[in-house]
Order: sequence, then structure tokens, then C-alpha cells
Amino acid sequence: MKRLFCLTSPYTRLLCCLAALWVSISTMAQTGNSGYSFLEIPSSAHSFALGGSGIAVIDDDVTLSEQNPALLGPEIESQLAFNYMLYMGTSNFAGVRYGMGAGEHGAWAAGIRYLNYGKMRGFNESGGETGYFTPQDIVFEGAYSHDINDRLRGGANLKMIYSIYEQYSAFALAVDLGINYYNEENDLSFSAVFSNMGGQLKRFSDSYTRLPFNISLGYMQGLGSSPFSIAITATDLTRWKRQYYSHKTDSDDSSELKSSFFSDLFRHLVFGLQYSPSEKFYAALAYNYKVRTDMSTYQRNFLSGFSVGLGFRVSSFRVGVSYQMPHKGASSLNLNLTTDIASLFD
Repeated sequence: MKRLFCLTSPYTRLLCCLAALWVSISTMAQTGNSGYSFLEIPSSAHSFALGGSGIAVIDDDVTLSEQNPALLGPEIESQLAFNYMLYMGTSNFAGVRYGMGAGEHGAWAAGIRYLNYGKMRGFNESGGETGYFTPQDIVFEGAYSHDINDRLRGGANLKMIYSIYEQYSAFALAVDLGINYYNEENDLSFSAVFSNMGGQLKRFSDSYTRLPFNISLGYMQGLGSSPFSIAITATDLTRWKRQYYSHKTDSDDSSELKSSFFSDLFRHLVFGLQYSPSEKFYAALAYNYKVRTDMSTYQRNFLSGFSVGLGFRVSSFRVGVSYQMPHKGASSLNLNLTTDIASLFD
């Protein structure tokens, strides 16, 4: 997908405004524990197939902009996407996203995600049962991207997050900033993303819950003239140590905290392989060492850490499906359906 050159761009002004917004919000949220981990779960089946970190995938797919707004571009023309995920057994995530080009060098997208974690039993401070409740999160998103030159594109994504857990509710704002370099001749893509910059405007309780701020770098390279590509993503680059608890066996509750140079290194990395013989089909396989070590030996199986997926186009529609099984007791299935609105009326 060839990118056009743009000599003038409103993108710099947009970045300044969003950066100022982030500073003002994040200043309010410097204390408390990190939460909102659902923001790290992609709704894109393509990203999910690549280990949940497809920030350098080059494809005219509007769902990819959720993880990296710089992957949004005028080549999407006019797309409407629906997604559904059955996550870890009982959680159900669903969403819709619409995007379209804005001139020759820009694009925008808007969407909503609804996350339902299933029915849970509630208890008060004394241990008395208060009945069942269903924790829910709703995310409203708006993204814009612009070509900086013929190989470089930047984008921003604004997220408004409303959460309600039993009688408690909270509201937060977050901004993602991304940039992508794409060399079509060498089939090389490189991305950098600053995600979830912001904080709570309304708290659950007296203390703030921080958003899962993340800096990620993504690299994707085609292998010569073959239909294969490799993808490597480095995540959570704001801290080096990524310790984890290792269980001896499934039946043994005892555990020990583990950390080493190579363990910390590989818990930052996600490796992917993609087969795409044409623009109408892809198949992807990825390995996430962090997911596997998070399970340690406890309820882990052979598939822990692996993810698979495929996507294909039929006429004006594209379908994506991906699957992960982190441990024996639960798995996740992600489905996408996208259509090109303009071509439906041709």
C-alpha cells in the first residue's frame, strides 16, 4: 500500500494538544496501583493472532488502529468492523469501529467497545453476601492519522473509559500516540507506540488507579520474495525487571519468585510468523514468553504462550479469527467481521 507524500500537516499541532492533555491528566494519577488491564487486550483478530502485539502490521484493516493509530490510513477508504471475543471462559467483549479516509493523506476512525466479565457474587466487609453483579467497562474511541512523508505516518487515539463494578464507578481518559515507518520496496515496517497515557477523572474510591502506560516497539519484515514475514514486538519498555512466580506442580501451591537477565529480556518480547500469499489471505502464529511464564507450571499446557489466527476476504467482506489457550482451564477466541461500505453500493 503506497503512501503519498505530504509537505504540510496538521499532525504536529494535534500531537501538541494531546501531549498537553496527557500531562494534565497523568499529573493527577501518580499514586495508586495500575489497573485497566483490559486496555491491553486487542479487539483485532489479526493483532491477537500475532501474540496480542501487532503494532507493525501493514494491512488496510481499520481494527488495527486500536493498537497503533499510525496503522490507520486513507487506504481503508470506508470500513465498518464488528468484533467479538470470548475471553478466558466467561468474559464477553464486543465492539464496533468505523473508519474512512480524510483527503489523500489522512484518515479517522471512531468506535466503541463493551466488556462484560460475567456474573459474580458480591460480599460486604463482614462477609455477608450482597447478591450477584456484573462488572462492565465501556470504551469510546476516536483516532486520527496523517502521512508525514511517503514512508512515515503518525497517529493519535483518544479513549474515554467508563467502568462500573457493582455500586462503584469510575471514568478515565487515555491517549495513544503512534508512529509507523513503512518501506514498501523492502517490505519493512517499524512502529513505536506510547499507549494509555492519561488517568482517572472519577475514582472508584479514595485512591487513584493508574492506567497501564506502555511503550512498545514493533518490527515486521518480509522474507525476500517468499509469502512469509516475521514480526518482533518489544513491550512494557518503561521497566526492565518482569519477575514472575513459578509453581512447582499443579497440585503444589508453593511458589518462588524468579527473575534473571534472559527471563526479563524474553518476557518483553513477542515473536510472530505470518504467511500471506496474497492480499486476500493471511495465517499467523506467535509465541509470547510472558504468557507462558505467567502460568509457570500451574495449569499450563503445551499451547500456553502460543496464538494462531487467519483472515480472508470474500468480495466486500473480510473475516478474521484467532485463538489462544493460556492454560488448561480457559481459552480465548477472537472474531472480526469487516466490510467496505463504499464497495457495497458499487
